[in-house]
Amino acid sequence: MVMQNMEYCLEDVHECSANYVPLTPISFLERAATVYGNKTSIVYGSVTYSWKETHETCLKLASALAGGSLLQISRGDIIAAMAPNIPALYKLHFAVPMAGAVLCALNTRLDAANLASILQDLEAKIMFVDYQSVEVVLKALEILSQKKENSKKPPLLVIIPPDCDRDQARISSIDNKHTSGILDYNAVLEMGRSDFEMVQPENEKDPISVNYTSGSTGDPKGVVYSHRGAYLNSLAQVSRLEMGEMAVFLWTVDMFRCNGWCCAWAMAALGGTNICLREVSARTIFDSILAHQVTHLCGAPALLNIIADSTTPSRLQMRPLQSKVNVLIAGVLPAAQVVEQVAKIGFNIGHAYGMTEVLGPAIAGPWRLECNSGKIECCNRQGIHSVWIPQVDVKDPNSMRSVPSDGKTFGEVMFKSNTLMLGYLKNQKATQEAFRDGWFHTGDLAVKHPDGCIEIKDRRRDIIVSGVETISSLEVEAVLLSNPMVLEAAVVGKADAELKQVPCAFVKLKEGCDQASPQELVEFCGGHLPSHMVPRAIVFGDIPVNSTGKVQKFVLREKANNV
Repeated sequence: MVMQNMEYCLEDVHECSANYVPLTPISFLERAATVYGNKTSIVYGSVTYSWKETHETCLKLASALAGGSLLQISRGDIIAAMAPNIPALYKLHFAVPMAGAVLCALNTRLDAANLASILQDLEAKIMFVDYQSVEVVLKALEILSQKKENSKKPPLLVIIPPDCDRDQARISSIDNKHTSGILDYNAVLEMGRSDFEMVQPENEKDPISVNYTSGSTGDPKGVVYSHRGAYLNSLAQVSRLEMGEMAVFLWTVDMFRCNGWCCAWAMAALGGTNICLREVSARTIFDSILAHQVTHLCGAPALLNIIADSTTPSRLQMRPLQSKVNVLIAGVLPAAQVVEQVAKIGFNIGHAYGMTEVLGPAIAGPWRLECNSGKIECCNRQGIHSVWIPQVDVKDPNSMRSVPSDGKTFGEVMFKSNTLMLGYLKNQKATQEAFRDGWFHTGDLAVKHPDGCIEIKDRRRDIIVSGVETISSLEVEAVLLSNPMVLEAAVVGKADAELKQVPCAFVKLKEGCDQASPQELVEFCGGHLPSHMVPRAIVFGDIPVNSTGKVQKFVLREKANNV
């Protein structure tokens, strides 16, 4: 009888618009306008917006994009944006998908040549450009126009005006150089209606955004996110950052990085407050914490160095902080003394691992110190996966077997999750390679510990194989960075006839440490590392980085083999 009833129920199920609504993070804004309507959504200098005002602006933008004959945006069209963390870029995270289009927020530090290459790949219909980025965009479009293989119409430019009247003359002079193809952001807003009915995704797996990888290992790739993945990962970020409804988020992570690690949408889900910054510095960080009671911020490891190295008066007033501030860092942590100094000021530091393809940080845990051979250093275990990611494993990429949880055996980090990319834009071969064997292959090597924690060791292509030993370049770099004379360090493999590879270090010294010798650092490493991990050569000088600040190790490998 029970079985008969079960069969009847299963036959009677019915999916319809009442019990299935496609998941999309733009629904967070609709709810925020209703539930938190008069609460402050955005603070930018002396300007504030409520959630109701933010919703109305986004509807007007979406209306102008989707309904105007001048803009002519159709479902699935790509709209690019190049701007710092300002309110206009935050609102585009909602307005563009509300028009049925796909947003691509671009790195504001790209040079004209790299930007031209990305724009050729994107084929964006419209590009929103902050006034400070107009010149590099125009240079990029000029480069594109000279390419014979490029026959596509350039994007219509919408200039986001300055927040200060004194810069208006600069905008006017730029406009005069191009008599067509340029609109003003405020003029576009005036084209729209606040009673616009937003375009819902036909399928929750439809694209919502494109984010470009940093290109630290080669050419950047466009990573496509879905409405579903963005929705789920936004809620996951609320959990990872331990946010509540009273969250005040300081925008120290770039919005062009994985849509601000999906925090742009997460803050709307909470009805929290966004503190937007055009530029990030120690002064703006501490002044914002003091003025707005910031509860959360996040970013790359350099953020900790900015805080620790600060000598501004505002920082002195904030030691210790009046209340704890949660900060999530993704990447290799700086030297233990730097992290400890930031923690003593009053920051709760979390450490995360992720990448563009997994929509930002994926696994995270609290930072802590540990003692190795009598030396205090940062514990670089990135924690275990959360309920939001069903499966994370470290596997042998050839056999696809899980490595033992011994803290020693190397394998590749792999994911299965609803919070992964759809694939790479116009690159089916790379997409298939990344998703082979039913797992997403990160290309990062790690070990698993008995407690389930994953510890990232290196990029697969950056690992150094020296004889029978496998050397993590990150571990050698961590030791070099713990030396008080070292400001930056990068380690790569140098070809060796006998051992195949040996470590070679590139080091930038701190100001006033010019008298240091390579041999001093070799001896320092010898006191903290096994002999096979000690660099055989150390080169002083600037370390090449790309537009996102990531070290270009492929460049250093070429240099190492000429040392």
